[in-house]
Amino acid sequence: MSTNKLLLAVFFFCFGFVSFAQSAHIKGVILDKDNQIIDHVNVSYNGTNTQSNKNGFYEINVPSNQKIVLVFSHISLKKATVSFTLQPNEEYEFNLVMNDKDEQIGEVVITVNNKKRVQGITIIEPALIRKIPGANAGVENILKSLPGVNSNNELSTQYAVRGGNYDENLVYVNEIEVYRPFLIRSGQQEGLSFTNTDLVQNVDFSAGGFQAKFGDKLSSVLDITYRKPTKFGAVAEASFLGTSLAVDAVSKNKKWSGITGVRYRNNSLLVNSQETQTNYTPTFVDLQTNINFNPSDKWEFSFLGNVSQNDYQYQPLTRQTKFGTIDEPKALLIYYEGQEKDKYTTVFGAVKSTYTASKNSTYKLITSAYHTQEKEYFDILAQYRLGEVDSNFGSQTFGNVTFSRGIGSEINHARNDLDALIINTELKGIHNLKKNQLEWGVKFTRESIRDRVIEWEVIDSAGFSINPPKILPKNDQPYVSYTGPLVPYTNVRATNFVDINRFSGYAQWSRKGYIGNNEIWFNAGVRSQNWTVSGENIVSTTQFTFSPRGQISLKPDWRMDMFFRLSGGMYHQPPTFRELRDADGVVHSDVKAQQSIHIVLSNDYSFKMWNRPFKMVSEIYYKSLTDVNPYTLDNVRIRYAAANNAVAYAQGFDYRLNGEFVPGTESWFSFGYLKTEENIDNKGYISRPTDQRLKFALLFQDYMPNIPSLKLYLNLVYNTGLPGGSPSYSDPYLYQNRLRDYRRADVGFSKVLIDNQNPTTKRWLRSFKELAIGFEIFNLFDNQNAITNTWVRDVYTKNQYAIPNYMTTRVFNIKVNARF
Repeated sequence: MSTNKLLLAVFFFCFGFVSFAQSAHIKGVILDKDNQIIDHVNVSYNGTNTQSNKNGFYEINVPSNQKIVLVFSHISLKKATVSFTLQPNEEYEFNLVMNDKDEQIGEVVITVNNKKRVQGITIIEPALIRKIPGANAGVENILKSLPGVNSNNELSTQYAVRGGNYDENLVYVNEIEVYRPFLIRSGQQEGLSFTNTDLVQNVDFSAGGFQAKFGDKLSSVLDITYRKPTKFGAVAEASFLGTSLAVDAVSKNKKWSGITGVRYRNNSLLVNSQETQTNYTPTFVDLQTNINFNPSDKWEFSFLGNVSQNDYQYQPLTRQTKFGTIDEPKALLIYYEGQEKDKYTTVFGAVKSTYTASKNSTYKLITSAYHTQEKEYFDILAQYRLGEVDSNFGSQTFGNVTFSRGIGSEINHARNDLDALIINTELKGIHNLKKNQLEWGVKFTRESIRDRVIEWEVIDSAGFSINPPKILPKNDQPYVSYTGPLVPYTNVRATNFVDINRFSGYAQWSRKGYIGNNEIWFNAGVRSQNWTVSGENIVSTTQFTFSPRGQISLKPDWRMDMFFRLSGGMYHQPPTFRELRDADGVVHSDVKAQQSIHIVLSNDYSFKMWNRPFKMVSEIYYKSLTDVNPYTLDNVRIRYAAANNAVAYAQGFDYRLNGEFVPGTESWFSFGYLKTEENIDNKGYISRPTDQRLKFALLFQDYMPNIPSLKLYLNLVYNTGLPGGSPSYSDPYLYQNRLRDYRRADVGFSKVLIDNQNPTTKRWLRSFKELAIGFEIFNLFDNQNAITNTWVRDVYTKNQYAIPNYMTTRVFNIKVNARF
């Protein structure tokens, strides 16, 4: 059976499970006009009733596929009457604000979550993001547990989606595109993700086949919305890895609201667990604020600002890495001198105004500016011994290097500076016309980059300087005397002043209809972009792309709650500065946009198991890529060839089952299969650097039944190994070995000391609304996971040895969370 047929069979098998439940579930929290919880609210329909508890929470089962009227009544407040028409097994969250003046009457037909379900968007709850343990806890930590999303670097927030690389993912905060620094080459230099988890309200993620309203990238969209405060509050966290504080504020007239967060992080706890012994003094700090102003019912203004600084100082001391086999164990010993000093300072600001012209038309104007100043300075001397390890258990030198196969040194030097300013202006419109919705947008982007690269590397093996392979005559030392020029093994020197002007736009149409009793949704749209690259000593080049996209979602008139979705189209990724610059630092203005024809077939099935809600999502996808810009991947550093000299493809199957495996909590299991290969210069297909074939992940929550305030959070990830890369200047077709499989388990335990169900009687603790203490174990089973290979040459055999660079070992962490 062919691979495609096998995938199709697995796909239809996975969603073949049947459920016959015909009810829906409504739950929520009831508040008063001051946003205080209300208990003992009677919630009823047709003689069935329930009451809100002391936390204002209620839940009730109702019939599906029919209009039902839910009545909310309280002895001291006015009655509220709401009509619902829900789908079988639908979980609908309805939060009500009751008042003492007017009765409320309303109707609910389709939920926001259902709209996102139609579009194939994964919704991630912010509370879950804050709880799940990880070396880099946050939104990206959760994404890495989803199918199709891969990463083997716990120190990095970067992720690859369905065969794409880190530069192929769109990230929006409040509909504003955000950026990351350009020069970062190692995950331990990243520090903080742009997204501040304490400020988040909604997190939506699409792994492919997304609509035309999302920008020009090939792989995925992460769409984040920060919350709008309704009253004063604060949340704080402190741990061995850093601290954070977020404050909500609201004006008396409720027209102004704002939320501000500050974070500090220090990765020393994690980095010190690696094999390289270092003096490491990093400082990662940022300040974010989101301010909202509502002068009237028609106008709304908001400001999003961020200032961050990564001050990275790194002084390696020693390293010992053992590798090889049981029969022939080997080791690499390295002694370092020198240090690295990097500094990344970024400032970001955006203003968004929303005008509601009528109930059917809304317009948005968004302007933003991103400025980054980056320095990357290092001088590091590494003196190494590559030798054989004594494996005789009875020997006095057991475990030590007894014979050296290679002795040498390596000097790395860099003085790299980059200054980039990116300015955006965008106008968007949304129009609802009966059953149709039209959306459009136009955008202008100006990118100004000032870049200086001075970087060289000298390699000495057993006293003989090694020239790069492309330098002739060939160096055959120590067997033949060398009389050629002495040059660095690598030497990059370039200064670039580049300006890129981009004009982009989109238009899309959405409609809901019926085929018989079957519901169907249509979406069709198109994106285009025109960009011009210019600068000093650069030939000005202008190019244009046109990207049609579409989605069809079908909900059959079945007893089970099931969606089928077909989406795809043509996706382009116009090159950014990073993609225009080759390995020698030269900017090529004529690099074309990479192009992908993408098709996704999905099934979304909601059902009840153990009388609790579950969802199963299965997707088959295929991408055909042309005008591919090949790249190498070293940690999180991507080096492009700056040439469209390859074609590629990616195909796979993703599966996720999530639901309440434990009552009241959400957990999930993910599985992904991926195969992605590229053909460079018609030399044949080889694995791409992100070809991670199999992925299993488990995200699990639990609590002790007799002590519900004691909770457990588990995050398990297994990925098969990535391609291990190749030495500098070598042909990647000759080096197709893979890194070892990535296996990681992070576990967290939390004890809630104070919350609504566990109030305190101590006066000095009454200011806390919530207080919890947690204990985390990162890399629970102490697995040795490799991120890249270091290539070391044996002077005797002239072999190149791939020495794995291992990530963090087992690490313990304690944290305290408080809400005021």
